[in-house]
Amino acid sequence: MDPKLGRMTLKEWVAVESDSVQPVPRLRQELLRMMALAADRLRSLGARVDTVNTGTQQLPNGQTLPIPPIILAELGNDPEKTTVCFYGHLDVQPARQADGWRTDPYTLTEVDGKLYGRGTTDNKGPVLAWINAVSTFRALDEDLPVNIKFIIEGMEEAGSLALEELVQKEKAGFFSSVDYIVISDNLWISRRKPALTYGTRGNSYFMVEVKCRDQDFHSGTFGGILNEPMADLVALLGSLVDSSGHILIPGIYDHVAPLTEEERKMYEAIDLDLDEYQNSSQVQKFLFDTKEDLLMHLWRFPSLSIHGIEGAFDEPGAKTVIPGRVIGKFSIRLVPHMNMSMVEKQVKRYLESTFSKRNSSNQMTVSMTLGLHPWIANIRDNQYLAAKRAIKTVFGTEPDMIRDGSTIPIAQIFQATIQKSVMMLPLGAVDDGEHSQNEKINRWNYIEGSKLFAAFFLEMAKLH
Repeated sequence: MDPKLGRMTLKEWVAVESDSVQPVPRLRQELLRMMALAADRLRSLGARVDTVNTGTQQLPNGQTLPIPPIILAELGNDPEKTTVCFYGHLDVQPARQADGWRTDPYTLTEVDGKLYGRGTTDNKGPVLAWINAVSTFRALDEDLPVNIKFIIEGMEEAGSLALEELVQKEKAGFFSSVDYIVISDNLWISRRKPALTYGTRGNSYFMVEVKCRDQDFHSGTFGGILNEPMADLVALLGSLVDSSGHILIPGIYDHVAPLTEEERKMYEAIDLDLDEYQNSSQVQKFLFDTKEDLLMHLWRFPSLSIHGIEGAFDEPGAKTVIPGRVIGKFSIRLVPHMNMSMVEKQVKRYLESTFSKRNSSNQMTVSMTLGLHPWIANIRDNQYLAAKRAIKTVFGTEPDMIRDGSTIPIAQIFQATIQKSVMMLPLGAVDDGEHSQNEKINRWNYIEGSKLFAAFFLEMAKLH
């Protein structure tokens, strides 16, 4: 692949302000333009491309906006070859230079081998790297070693509207011939050492409301004569987790998968400088002193985080108010083999019991507003083996075998719906800063990543 050509297209793609988060007509038009550019690029490779219309998005103000089409594309349908499907997204998070970008976020700018621009690493760069890998075989007049399919969306940053329904609908159609699914939408845990991701945590998001009445009170008139909702809520939130990060809800750890010796060894092999990680995170001290303990509590054990309180006085200055109704927000990151409905029951039971001990006259209600399952892959699958070999060929090293502490719902959606092996093969370095100011992908990661995908096709063909 001519690196200049790859960079040209990346420059073109980064220039499109395909922000799906802000629901405004101008940005939606940009998203539609982005999807059309990608469909044209795939057609130019000889792919059969279907742009699936996914309807409209209804906004709270009554306005409707088009949901960008989802691209389904295929190259090759040789029954003798294995079929690999690549998932990517072309929408981005909002970005303005005024927010602290050193350069215009929508102008690809190279500084010291780093390609800065919104979407470079999340996820336009990796999508193009896969396309570059395909076009390399085309340019050399060589047959693709595997059949390739693409599913590319434009609403990932806004919750992947309409994607799950399409995957369900196409289970017996577009996906029926798919053997493996590859996602490249996360990062390495190091700056120079590649990684393979085989698991993500899920998430259960909770709201706990404590209410005395709808209006607030004056603390001079009512302070001292009633159960204050805020005092009740702070006591409830403070009862969820202890100072060592241990969740205090009875039974919550019962179904967490036990740690095996083989898994522990994988953690030992991971390349992570704990001091550097602590310094770059600007944290005085983590809860754990070893790399293994820290990573396990980030990836394979559940965690509980308190996010905020709605209805509380949180502005500057002093205001002697007693909020009449407050809502606490917290979430639990789930891991295999926790059962989401069981977690919901345990949380409700515990908070109801804790609240009843306060003998408060207020009303308390708990609701789970979001539930996303964790995902774990079988690392003995052929594609993990092929990816390891491809990484060894291109980078000359074994990959870090990692999980991700956050939730990437698409992996679980594919695995549960299509019931085929899903693998995450990241290209970006740990310091790429996706979602943040000065997002970048290193020129080295982008070019070597394109080679990695090409090597992966060859390794998959060998194993098949």
